[in-house]
Amino acid sequence: MSTDLKTATKLAVPGRGGRRKLTYPWILLIIAVGLVAVSALRAITGTGDLTSTGQFGAALSAAVPIGLAGLGGLWSERAGVVNIGLEGMMMLGSFAAGWVGWQHGPWAAAAAGILGGALGGLIHAVATVTFGVDHIVSGVAVNILALGATQYLATLWFGQEGSAAMAAGGNDKQSPPMPDMPTFTVPGLSDWLNSLEGHHWFLVSDVAGILGAAVTNVSWLTLLTIGLFIGTFYALWRSSFGLRLRSCGEAPVSAETLGVNVYSYKYAAVLVSGALAGLGGAFLSIGVHFYQDGQTGGRGYIGLATMIFGNWRPGGVAMGAGLFGFMDAMQLRSGGPTVHALLLGLAALLAVLALLRLRAAKRAQAAVSAVAAAVLIGWYFLADTVPLELVEASPYIATLLVLALFSQRLRPPKANGRPYRRGQGA
Repeated sequence: MSTDLKTATKLAVPGRGGRRKLTYPWILLIIAVGLVAVSALRAITGTGDLTSTGQFGAALSAAVPIGLAGLGGLWSERAGVVNIGLEGMMMLGSFAAGWVGWQHGPWAAAAAGILGGALGGLIHAVATVTFGVDHIVSGVAVNILALGATQYLATLWFGQEGSAAMAAGGNDKQSPPMPDMPTFTVPGLSDWLNSLEGHHWFLVSDVAGILGAAVTNVSWLTLLTIGLFIGTFYALWRSSFGLRLRSCGEAPVSAETLGVNVYSYKYAAVLVSGALAGLGGAFLSIGVHFYQDGQTGGRGYIGLATMIFGNWRPGGVAMGAGLFGFMDAMQLRSGGPTVHALLLGLAALLAVLALLRLRAAKRAQAAVSAVAAAVLIGWYFLADTVPLELVEASPYIATLLVLALFSQRLRPPKANGRPYRRGQGA
């Protein structure tokens, strides 16, 4: 049956064989070129924080909840269920983590966040899979229900006069504080990398700063997230379970004729989707030691954007989350000067893109890229910083730019969002 499923899935993906795959040597070459480019940008602009351990450590923390939301969206949409309810599932996860965390500690908070998000996923699955509700309508409903439920329960459980929660520091907008989540640091290696970073050597110090973020004060939940990304790849692309699940998002009728219980796989995918988004919400609560109203801040929607930018693949989601996390950490830590330095880097990237478009005989796109590069270069040399409003919006602007540049190469699962009823192919 696996061979037949593979054939059905390939038939559902038009033009799949014409796209060149990136091999590991090419990936390593791209990473090396990127490191050299960032090092050169740091040296030219004199912006030391661009590759510091603090910058990349903050970027890693900012990327985790977004990456978990994007990974949750990937599970759901690979099974054919559009999930814009990720934001609401993150809200449920952050609230559940705050409620349990102040009483039982951060690990119990993480488990509670997973269950809270899975509850939101179950509601979405019942609505879309069982009752055939439009996926967008159901996702919006989950977001609204989650917002109202968390605000009401926060008032009831955290802000009630005379309650233990209020006595412990809670109110109608936030939970009482919870204990710290343990972190780990690799002894010796962390100090050595920090020492290399302090020399400010070209490329060497930059690489040391980036690697230092991976071995200095790293949350165990960050390690868990990395494991979930690796596990998702092997579960969905290296197992018969993943093949069946992906066939539900590509050709559910064909999968049904081959004996796949499409409903069961869709339910499993949406539950996992909600659990991952809930863990992302729990990460936010655990990171600041309490649940707070409005804590997710639209990260569920950004996670959805990283999933699209990542072309519904775990590696792409990780890169998208990393990009947003880097920009978010930069605007919080360094502000205008560092974002100003990125103008020069973005101009260089657009210039390269213009040359590639010109080589491909796409003159209009090449001209637009060249003009944009010239404008950014002029902006960089005529101004010393970037306005605060643009600095705060820089993560969202970067996300929109990436989606615009790569939108033509994206391909969602063929049956994603389409209604499915058992036996409709008979």
